[in-house]
Amino acid sequence: MRYIHRSLERKFLKMSGSFKVVMVTGARQVGKSTMLRYLAKDTGRTYVSMDDSDLRELAERDPKLFFQMYRPPILIDEVQKAPALFEQIKILCDESDERGRFWLTGSQSKKLMKQAGDSLAGRIGVLKLYSLSAKELAGRADDIPKEFSLSAISKRSMDYPPNNIRDVYTRIWEGGMPDMLSMDAELRREYWNSYIESYMMRDAVDDNGIQDTERFRRFLRACAAFSGELINYNDLGSIAGVSGVTAKEWVGILQSMGIIFLLEPYYNNELKRMIKTPKLYFCDTGLCAYLSSWTSCDTLMNGAASGRFLENYVVLEMLRNASYGEKKVNINFYRDTNQKEIDLVLEIDGRLHPFEIKRAASPDRKIIWSFSLLQKSGKEIGAGGIICMIEKPFPIDSVNSMIPVNLL
Repeated sequence: MRYIHRSLERKFLKMSGSFKVVMVTGARQVGKSTMLRYLAKDTGRTYVSMDDSDLRELAERDPKLFFQMYRPPILIDEVQKAPALFEQIKILCDESDERGRFWLTGSQSKKLMKQAGDSLAGRIGVLKLYSLSAKELAGRADDIPKEFSLSAISKRSMDYPPNNIRDVYTRIWEGGMPDMLSMDAELRREYWNSYIESYMMRDAVDDNGIQDTERFRRFLRACAAFSGELINYNDLGSIAGVSGVTAKEWVGILQSMGIIFLLEPYYNNELKRMIKTPKLYFCDTGLCAYLSSWTSCDTLMNGAASGRFLENYVVLEMLRNASYGEKKVNINFYRDTNQKEIDLVLEIDGRLHPFEIKRAASPDRKIIWSFSLLQKSGKEIGAGGIICMIEKPFPIDSVNSMIPVNLL
């Protein structure tokens, strides 16, 4: 299988030149090991995996001997399985000024972050990898939008095919797990079933102490049913048969596993009567579609939830851009107590960029009236628009445009 370049490669290599330790976290099977092994190829860097029970036993029993046998520079895969290594890595870091001596991967968990933070504070840079984005699948790993003006978007569109709803919903339904790229619908169902049972349920029990796996499965499906909506712990708990308190705890666990993320509402001291409830989204739309029992791209594309899935997809692409790009980007949504809402608000260099997300190819341009709500924030309002199914970029006014989904 050919290697698919990842947008995170640039930032990872840059951090490796500045930090003694760089760790890539993320949900299971998103491609962490594949990316680092590709970057380590032909460099002489030692590779070891803590999936190997003999190596793991040695690392836990005698970490000092482990590093005598496997010397830096080294790539340690699934490092969370051998937490005893962290203290020895700290000692070795303090003995040398060499940067990038230790490359680590670890399946995302609160325990891993605490272990790394406690032992390697000031020595480690941590990055998160998501499943494959649309641009990575199209071979455009480094092509992250830097601005959203009509001229910039129009120039970008010259290198892209016309936007197509079927292509977009195929990406949404399939998701971005690298191992699934060549699978048909039947194999995809089996993959997701195995993924949930072999990874998610095991991690829920082993790492997070969840005993009632049947209710946790129901809770996972409830989260999929509420993706793209304001989170309500009591409603989620009611569906799964647990309390709202337990539902909040389980949401935190799914976040720590890299399965879902919560998008926080935009807020500053100048804006009054803002809600503070986040929205729930999935980190892979393919998993969300499977949990929601959408058995094909067509049924999802034409179903009642198609708009919610498009919103999840767009927000996820923006989240990846924000995580992998050079500039710091705050990503939020806007909603006040009068239920006036803006789907996405990006803050870049102190400027707010508002976006609506619509499934239509010719959405009503009047919906951008809500952008004016941000004027009371005291921030400059930059270029934004309506992200939709239009084929090519089209101006709405002097600042905002209709932006094809496939240009993200």
